[in-house]
Parts: sequence; C-alpha cells; structure tokens
Amino acid sequence: MLFSTIQKLLNLNLHGGSWFKLVQQRHLTTQYDFVVIGGSPGGLAAAKEASSLGAKVALLDYKPPEPIDIERGVGGVNITANFVSKNLMHQAALLRDSLNDAKWYGWKLGDRIDHSWECLRHAIQNHIQSQEKISQLELVNKQVECINGMATFKNPSTLHFVTYRGEHDITARYFLIAVGTKPLYVDIFGASEYGITSDEIFSLLRPPGRTMVIGAGHTGMECAGVLNGLGYETTVMVKSIALRNFDQQMAGIVRSEMQNQGVQFLDKCIPKNIKKSSNGRYVVSWTNIANEVFKKEYDTVVSAVGRRAVTKELRIDKAGVVTSDSRGRISTVNEQTNVPHIFAVGDILYNKPAVTPVATLAGTLLARRLFGSSDIQMDYENVPTILLTPLEYGFIGLTEEKALSLYDENKIEIYHSYYKPTEFFIPKRSINNCYLKVIALREDDQQVLGMHYIGPKAGEILQGFSTAIKCNLTIKTLMDTVGIHPTLAEEFTRLNVTKRSGKDPKPASCCS
Repeated sequence: MLFSTIQKLLNLNLHGGSWFKLVQQRHLTTQYDFVVIGGSPGGLAAAKEASSLGAKVALLDYKPPEPIDIERGVGGVNITANFVSKNLMHQAALLRDSLNDAKWYGWKLGDRIDHSWECLRHAIQNHIQSQEKISQLELVNKQVECINGMATFKNPSTLHFVTYRGEHDITARYFLIAVGTKPLYVDIFGASEYGITSDEIFSLLRPPGRTMVIGAGHTGMECAGVLNGLGYETTVMVKSIALRNFDQQMAGIVRSEMQNQGVQFLDKCIPKNIKKSSNGRYVVSWTNIANEVFKKEYDTVVSAVGRRAVTKELRIDKAGVVTSDSRGRISTVNEQTNVPHIFAVGDILYNKPAVTPVATLAGTLLARRLFGSSDIQMDYENVPTILLTPLEYGFIGLTEEKALSLYDENKIEIYHSYYKPTEFFIPKRSINNCYLKVIALREDDQQVLGMHYIGPKAGEILQGFSTAIKCNLTIKTLMDTVGIHPTLAEEFTRLNVTKRSGKDPKPASCCS
C-alpha cells in the first residue's frame, strides 16, 4: 500500500496540481472536525497532528495550474522563497569565501572562479520540489484530505471554495487560518511592472546582475548580502534605519561588515519611480534628505518593504474575524481569534515572531489542545533569531534598547567582547566585526536577558544557548561552564569585560 502511494506521488505533475486532483476524486465530506486553510508550515503541522489524534481533517491550499516557481501549493510561500531558497543561496555565497580561504590552506585552485546562477537556481528548485513531494506523502500517510481550491468564508461556520470540478461548501468544528503572507511592492510608479519582490529574486531565470534592493529590513539585508556574495553589484536603499527592529549596535556592525564586503548603501533616500530604458535595463530615480534627485540603471530592482497577510482574500470579515493592522494581520490569544472556533498561526499573526519554527510548533501544540489532552501553550518569548548576512547575526531575548526601556540602567549589566575566529587567521580575513554581547540583570547571579552574536555559524552556536535562557541562564552559570576549545561558542564562556567598566573589549591575542 505504501509503495503504491509513493509511486502515485512520484508520477505527479506538480505544476498542474495532479496530486490534489487525485485526492479530489474521492467523495468530499462536507463536515470536518478541523479545516486548515493554507499549506504554510504551521498549517501543515497542525493538520498532520490533528489527524494523528483522530480528527477528520481537510486542508485547503490553492495551487495555480501554471508552472510558477514562486507560488507553490503545499509548503506555502514561506518555506520555498523565504527559507529554503534563501538559506541555500546564502550557503552558496559563503562558499565563495571558503574557496578563497582554501588557497591559503594549500589547496591549488584556478586563477578564475566562475559561478553559474542557472545551475544554482536549478539545483535549488529541484530540492524544493523534492521537499514538496515529501510533504505531500506525509499528508497522504496522515490521511489528511487535501483540496486544491480558492476558499472564502461564507459565514463563521462555512467555507466556500472553487475547484476545477465546481463550487463547494465545507463546514467544521474548528477552522485554522494559515495562509501566510505576500510581499509588498514599494509604492512608486513602475515598481510592480518593472521590479520584483524579495520572493522572486531567488527564482529568477536569469542572473540578477547589478541590483537595487529597496528596503533595509531583515529581508532586504539578507537579499543584498546573498547577491553581493555571489558577485553581483548590490545597492540597498535605506529610507530611515537599517534593521529597525534589531539591536541597533549589532545592526550597525552588520551593516559595517556588509559595506566592507562591497554592498553599497543609500541613506535617507526615497525612491520616486522605476522606468525601463531603451537598452532593456531599469532606471531608478530617488531623492536624498536634501531633496536632490538621482538616477541610475540596474538590471534588477527588488522591493523588500514588508509583507501583508493573505487574509482579505479569505473574506474573514464574513466570519467575524477582526484584523489588527492595515496589513491584514490577526491578533490571537493562544492562537484563538476573536471568533472562538477560528484560530490562526504563522506570520499572519499580529506582533508575534514571523519565523517557520514558531508557526510549526504553534500549530502542533494547538492541534494537541483541540484534539488531545494537552494544555501546553505556545511560548512566543525568547525565540532565537538568525539574520543570514555575510557575517551572520543571531540573538535570543532582549535587545539592549528593550532592556534599558524595561529596567533602570543601574540594574542592567552588559558584557561584550570582540573575538578572533581561529579559521580566519591563516587566510587573514578581517575580524573587525566579530563581536558578541550578553545582557543581564546586575543583581544576585545575574539572570541573562539577551544574547547577541555576529560571526560565522550564528544559528548553530545560539541554538543551545536558547535552551539555556529558557532554563533561566545566569552569568554565574555561563562563567562556570567549560567551553569547548577551540570553538566560536566558547567565547560566551570567556566574557569578562562590561560596558560599564569602560575597558577595551578587543582581545590582545587569540589566547586572551
């Protein structure tokens, strides 16, 4: 039976939605225990968990029939464009530095190192398709009824959806909205006609060439870092502050490193329009703080100015669900909306971390509360975050600004240090921006409130420390921990300089 299921999946035409049609050939029950709207990571996790607990589950996820790489069905736009593609592209960019380092370690490489955008894109798209097939197989094995259809709420207890076979209604005890978000275009002439969004940059059929990234938030900075790392001239237009919602000292260091590696920044600038020139390139016009007008040609113009929740399309107003901002995001309490039997997870939530692992765990825990005997709720505090810039930035807990807004300055101690990654020594790579800091209370054993790190492998290093913070890590415990030598993570156990002391946080040698 399992072999037969796998064979069916392997023979699917992903772009045509054949797998969904296969499922739809069965009789569709109109009443379910749990209907999940959207194939985002949180929705998939909730659907599979609810079904494994005995609930009758349907998952509605619209997959267009055209072969559009950036709008996929099961898995959602987050897992494809924003996470899988971005992470793999980031790894490709890091490999350029590794190849340069290899020469210093005795490896004999040619004088010229070339990169094929087409080859990289093809490999990533193949990987994404294989991941989609795995997701589809898991849903089949979990007996989740999957429907490829455009859904809208008819009333609080009924969904109306359209498939290739016609129109249908579906009801359920509980609904889960997990539709994810879509990127916004900057609001100027030519942005949507001649530009692309941050979702599309990683699936371009052609190399991006000289690129303008409009927006210096999380996504914009990551896109710029990747493109620059792959060898494309990249400029970031900053309207106000780069990485506004991050610790600003760390954000400044990230930006400084990106500038050192060749990324150009246009500060306090506002885009005016995008026009196509006679040579096929795109002319971007902008003004600076002095209202001077500038223009320059680019091969690619990327809007990275935020995202909106795909909730308006669902007509959630007919279900009575209230949104909390102009971008359609929903406020929830333990994933429950203002309508008791309608829930929401993922980056459509208002003022919650918009990252895949959060959505996945929240969806799983919700299903266990609804259909199991669990009462465990999602903890949205102290979620570790990674910024995939050339030197990665990871943090857990409070930023320095947030800590100082919550506590008196005399009640906070900030430990910090620059450090020297051993692997940077031989290739003589710059260590100027390798930096970390720990924010803690001054009293008693000094409970840790936040940990920040800029350097290689930030995510791998901070994952374990995120568990420690959840277990109420203190500075005393951190200092009593034996570090693994020589590693980057041990630098946290060697912190001894505080900002209050005024001492130089730069080590005199690798052994200091």
